[in-house]
Amino acid sequence: MAFPAPRLLIGSSALFLALALCGCNTQPKVPLSTDIDEAVYRDGVRVLASDDFEGRKPGTRGEEKTVNYLAEQFKRLGLKPGNGQSYEQQVPLAETSVVALSMSVLGQSGVHRLEQGKDVVLFSKHAGERQELNRSDLVFAGYGIVAPEFKWNDYAGLDVHGKTVLVLSGDPGPPSKDPTLFQGNALSAYSRFQYKIEEAARQGAAAILLIHDPAVSGYGWNVVQNTWGGAQFALAQANEAEHPSLEGFMTQEAAHDLVSDAGLDFADLAKSAFKRGFVGRPLNAKVNATLQSSNRTFNSANLIGLLPGGKHKDEYVIYVAHWDSLGLTEHNGVRTVYTGAVDDASGVAGLLAMAQSFQRTKPGVDRTIVFLATTAAEPNFLGISYYMKNPVLPLAQTAAFLDLDSFMPGGRTRDISVFGYGTSELDRSVREAALVNGGRETHPDPFPELGLYYRSESYLISKDGVPALYAVAGIDDAARGRDYGKSKRMDYLAHFYRQPTDQYSPDWNVGGALEDLTMYYEVGGRVANTRQFPRWTPNGGTEGRPRRHEGREGHEGPPPREPPPASN
Repeated sequence: MAFPAPRLLIGSSALFLALALCGCNTQPKVPLSTDIDEAVYRDGVRVLASDDFEGRKPGTRGEEKTVNYLAEQFKRLGLKPGNGQSYEQQVPLAETSVVALSMSVLGQSGVHRLEQGKDVVLFSKHAGERQELNRSDLVFAGYGIVAPEFKWNDYAGLDVHGKTVLVLSGDPGPPSKDPTLFQGNALSAYSRFQYKIEEAARQGAAAILLIHDPAVSGYGWNVVQNTWGGAQFALAQANEAEHPSLEGFMTQEAAHDLVSDAGLDFADLAKSAFKRGFVGRPLNAKVNATLQSSNRTFNSANLIGLLPGGKHKDEYVIYVAHWDSLGLTEHNGVRTVYTGAVDDASGVAGLLAMAQSFQRTKPGVDRTIVFLATTAAEPNFLGISYYMKNPVLPLAQTAAFLDLDSFMPGGRTRDISVFGYGTSELDRSVREAALVNGGRETHPDPFPELGLYYRSESYLISKDGVPALYAVAGIDDAARGRDYGKSKRMDYLAHFYRQPTDQYSPDWNVGGALEDLTMYYEVGGRVANTRQFPRWTPNGGTEGRPRRHEGREGHEGPPPREPPPASN
């Protein structure tokens, strides 16, 4: 343990030596190791990612098994219930499952029939069992973005009320190669699917079709099918007005056909969309669709365990990981389980290993350490969203969240990748901890063009006013170098992410994961023992990132929070 320097434990060998020199005959009690325990970590991944847990989908037997297992582990590890007498925070969810979709587009050359799963993956977040489009005009709206700070409005001059908008993936920055456009080569928050869906609803659209681009997302159409083709969730109290009647994804091939039928070249149209002055346009086509769905509401659960702190036990450092995956499917007698070993059984197993290390840390840290396992993160992070709106522990007294997400198998790396780098002083804690443990360097996201930060719980947490850290092993593999590390990360996105191939194996090399968790342990310990909360970094990003009250940033103790910024 390297934190905090004034309170370091004496190693067992040094303790024996000290007793010998002083002539003591008392047999010392050797303190239990605070190292991240490989056996605890492996066992957590193995159990959670087993077929027996049925893919850990909320509202299924997989959830029941997961919640029971985690509550048992929290109790075994000596964690106190975080929500009164319970480890659970109930999260009310609304589930919608597509029963049937009939969809066609009447274009200049005739009728294009679109098949659910093959050409489109559509769903509805509205409660009704039947949603319809009747000769809805199809309109190309570029990237579907309204960003005043970037002087950008894809809906300028367009009236899309009651219409179906067709929009591109990503944002204009990366494809334009213009460093002054949006965030240059790094995707911005405006690239988020959820933002584009909400913006289409604000504009009055009846439906939105998001054109899937593997080059932007890093994954293929099969991941769209796996993620959005089954039951979809929303918070039970969510505002339906934030969603069009129909929403979902369309393949590039289907989009090409519709644009070509309008007498346009898809590549030219896409290029025009990332240039300033772009104006959306109708595609001279009518969309007809009938979506039949089944609906239900139920309570899922976040799990919260805590280790009370010392003299500042009413302040909190929260480790968070999501426990859910995509469940299972059965077709023609074949059962497929989405075990989600890396995403995110690895993170939840990290919570358990982290809890053991902090339980063994003597003396304990000043602030209370909290372990939060959230539900329904796939794909819209509903569990953490609910917690931030209904915090069990006051956000104003929460110093930071530390996000444990997707520790890939493999050996150690020479670097750490921080997503959302430059947002808060947590970066400095990472740099210090990484240098102390193995001399690792700290770098920003090596794939900014994929916008991975905006696909994380840490982004949503930061939007609601609390600094959050999301860091994983970098790409400079200690044994094979940067090219290998980079290709390994991209291979995971292409062939394992949200796919049934994301499975645990006893052959996993978990050396890199243990080193990353050690870094997280050090960072959490440092944050828990310093009096000052981590502060937001000046000029730490665009998009109206929240700031703590400027007049109190230099004071000891928790400064007041500003209200969360408007959603973008």
